[in-house]
Amino acid sequence: MVAAAGKGTRLGATVPKAFVPLNGKTLLERSVTGMVTSGVVDEIIVTVSDQMFGYAEKLAAGCGLFELDIPVRLVVGGAERADSVWRALEAIDHADGVVLIHDAARALTPPGMIARVAGAVLEGAPAVIPVVPVADTIKEVDGRTVTGTPVRANLRAVQTPQGFDLAALRQANADYFASDTPFEATDDASLMEWHGHTVTTVNGDPMAMKVTTPMDFLLACQLTEQAEKTVFEVPGD
Repeated sequence: MVAAAGKGTRLGATVPKAFVPLNGKTLLERSVTGMVTSGVVDEIIVTVSDQMFGYAEKLAAGCGLFELDIPVRLVVGGAERADSVWRALEAIDHADGVVLIHDAARALTPPGMIARVAGAVLEGAPAVIPVVPVADTIKEVDGRTVTGTPVRANLRAVQTPQGFDLAALRQANADYFASDTPFEATDDASLMEWHGHTVTTVNGDPMAMKVTTPMDFLLACQLTEQAEKTVFEVPGD
């Protein structure tokens, strides 16, 4: 699944960031292509907002997403990320397997990292997240007052895709939406933690950065330009 229902207002674009072109290809197109290239995905469900559904259909058809080696389906997402994931899970026809939840904003995620996450779930882990070390010192604050400093060596930044046993994630979501808990699932792994599952980590990748701000977008542009130049430029005589 690729989550593309968010508004992405911090990027400052005229359309949600999943549909913003990055050197000729939208973030959504690049994210879907990465999932396909990983070789571990047999179907992709893209969640988009109701307002952008028609636009997304035209975009997907125009750039060939419906003509890839595996089927790509669009599903209307919900008001929050958890709502969108739940709708995508309801759209999956089979009961068992591995599901990967990916953000369209992490458009440069290497296919090898995607395969690494899926492989860990196939080995028996119910929930797997890719992580990278935290470079900055992190402070807990209350207003403007520092209340604590977590040990940086124990901290990790979490990326996507996150991988899950399909049946376990579906049950966790069903119980979450049926409960009156004040807990807010900020990502799918936190929901699985809430449901009592152990979450396993694998190595992430700096290229799996999330494009959120204009600075992120500028960096992503430079990275794709350099990568495509390196791959496709033919040296002169």
